[in-house]
Amino acid sequence: PLAMGAGFGAGLGLALASSAFIGGSFVLKKKGLLRLCGRARAGQGGHAYLREWLWWAGLLCMGVGEAANFAAYAFAPATLVTPLGALSVLVSAVLSSIFLNEQLNVHGKIGCILSILGSTVMVIHAPQEEEVSSLESMAEKLKDPGFIVFAVCVLVSSLLLIFVAGPRYGQSNVLVYVLVCSAIGSLSVSCVKGLGIALKELFSGKPVLKEPLGWVLLVCLVICISIQINYLNKALDIFNTSVVTPIYYVLFTTAVMTCSAILFKEWQHMVLDNIVGSISGFLTIVSGIFLLHAFRDMPFSPSLLPLFLQPARADPHSPWSSADRHQSCQHQPLLPSEDKGSQSAEEEEEEEE
Repeated sequence: PLAMGAGFGAGLGLALASSAFIGGSFVLKKKGLLRLCGRARAGQGGHAYLREWLWWAGLLCMGVGEAANFAAYAFAPATLVTPLGALSVLVSAVLSSIFLNEQLNVHGKIGCILSILGSTVMVIHAPQEEEVSSLESMAEKLKDPGFIVFAVCVLVSSLLLIFVAGPRYGQSNVLVYVLVCSAIGSLSVSCVKGLGIALKELFSGKPVLKEPLGWVLLVCLVICISIQINYLNKALDIFNTSVVTPIYYVLFTTAVMTCSAILFKEWQHMVLDNIVGSISGFLTIVSGIFLLHAFRDMPFSPSLLPLFLQPARADPHSPWSSADRHQSCQHQPLLPSEDKGSQSAEEEEEEEE
């Protein structure tokens, strides 16, 4: 059964607040950069944006959002928290169309609706993870053979991608560096989950700082995040953002859901309709994110519609509705008028003979 207690509600609220703050931070920072007005811009190597309070407000919102996202993992399943991060893209797109006058075309609006619907379905069918309330129980989870095999596969595949596939195909195939970010990111989310549990114990008065597992998780988190940032920046530098972002979201969320299912047994006690609902919600969010990014620069004009939906066809006073435009080919003469005249003259000569 779905755990809808206070802890789940707190995690869901933190995840939604995180998306709102992170999505708003992009708009605030963009607004601050636009107010530079001739001063050295960030794209030209300048740092005048450091004097803009809007840019600092955006940075503060980003920090609050990341902190809320960090805390959400301590209360709600990672399978729920991670996909809800897509709502930050939705918030950013909507606020940009309002405050930055950036056009949100039909594809983007449909993508926003799909993201909201998919997120709602995932919340309704969210899995219930096994109770992990202490670092001792977290240590037991990390010793599980299934998770050890998964972690070894992630590390070996990441090393192969970095040192073998990267030099050969990294400049031509977007999947190489994005797969590295996604695979390592699944381990970083597990570290965040463990650190969230450690912080809960710390606030309750337990001597968590003496536990070595908390420090190990912190070091692993720093290493994983560093690798993610490095290879995500490489992917963004080589390929278009509209290509990298949706692919990264899909692969990263899939890796996190797989890791959480193995480590916290989130799918073990789910019934079939909840499993189908969670997968359907995730795929709906993926479709919405794809529409938001893949077609955001495409202007939508009536010429892109099918012919029977175009205004010129639908207007009864348009030239398309005139009789000569709608004549069927069977009513057209098969031969030109000159040919018909010459043909009739030949027939008269034959009759006289």
